[in-house]
Amino acid sequence: MNVSTGSGLTIRENAELDLLSLGALVHRLDPGIVPFRKANQCAIHVSGGEFNVAANLADCFGLKTGIATAMVDYPLGDLIAERVRAMGVKPYYRHFTHNGVNGPNMAAVYSDRGFGVRAPVVFYNRANEAAAALKPGDFDWKTIFAGGVRWAHSGGIFAALSPTTAELAAEFMREAKAAGAITSFDLNFREKLWKVSGGVQRAVEAVEKIVANVDVLVGNEEDLQKGLGIPGPEVAAKSKLDPSVFFGMIDKVVKKHPHVKVVATTLREVHSTNRHSWSAVVWMNGKTYAAPTAELDVYDRVGGGDGFASGFIYGLLSGETPESATKLGWAHGALLTTFPGDTTMATIDQVRAFAQGGSARIQR
Repeated sequence: MNVSTGSGLTIRENAELDLLSLGALVHRLDPGIVPFRKANQCAIHVSGGEFNVAANLADCFGLKTGIATAMVDYPLGDLIAERVRAMGVKPYYRHFTHNGVNGPNMAAVYSDRGFGVRAPVVFYNRANEAAAALKPGDFDWKTIFAGGVRWAHSGGIFAALSPTTAELAAEFMREAKAAGAITSFDLNFREKLWKVSGGVQRAVEAVEKIVANVDVLVGNEEDLQKGLGIPGPEVAAKSKLDPSVFFGMIDKVVKKHPHVKVVATTLREVHSTNRHSWSAVVWMNGKTYAAPTAELDVYDRVGGGDGFASGFIYGLLSGETPESATKLGWAHGALLTTFPGDTTMATIDQVRAFAQGGSARIQR
């Protein structure tokens, strides 16, 4: 067994998979800086918060990762499955057959990037989504975990899709813990998704059952308040980069969930759509850690949080110090905002160089 320095997490050293995610695969239609009401062409990005973490860890950091998810056997499913293969992620699919008319479907996310003072806009078509039909018992966890999994990850977006996806996420965390994996959950609270599936109260009830078996939580103060039902402290943040509100909530989080060993989040001050101040903070095993603040020229902000989570998880899986793991997550999340799409195009050398104070000078 290998213990990550200072993290309080006991991480197994060898396993068939370094990380397994449970989540929904989607395709994001991106017209760039053109609003959808005026768009005449779109790029297609394959995404999903839980998939993004697995894809980033495989493609950039060279880890062995997998995803348990739904797959519809039709051309959009083929497109998405090709991208899963290209990113080096091993799929564990529950297959669905499309009826040729109305589904079940692979969900679509629509997201124009905005520009300057014009903010990005995100909306969904998750009608008759195959992933929402996933339920406990759909995956043979005993077989999947038989070869060993070091880390298991899921998130609030998947949990919000339906009552059965929340139950499946809870089952996944229980089975992962029983199999000796570290478990993480990105609260990723999305008001629109929970609003159509029961609202904030159902979110708290659903997430409570999942977090009962979670070691590592990812989420900002709003995620902690709405996802965990924890009231915020009487602290006035000086800016979005002020971690006092986040750290002020940790005692309440740990009191409610004493088994949680790590809580992490990114900090972002948005000056304009294309100019952000970026940092990250972590509470780990009773201590706090903060990344530097970087001034980012943002190309596409979607996926930055997943970029942080994957870099941070990589650091912990690699036995880095808490400070180093925090900086690796911060650096990878920052770099991810410079690429189109939701998943990484960075190399591990670029991430390490930026984490150690590298610059944007031309590399020859």
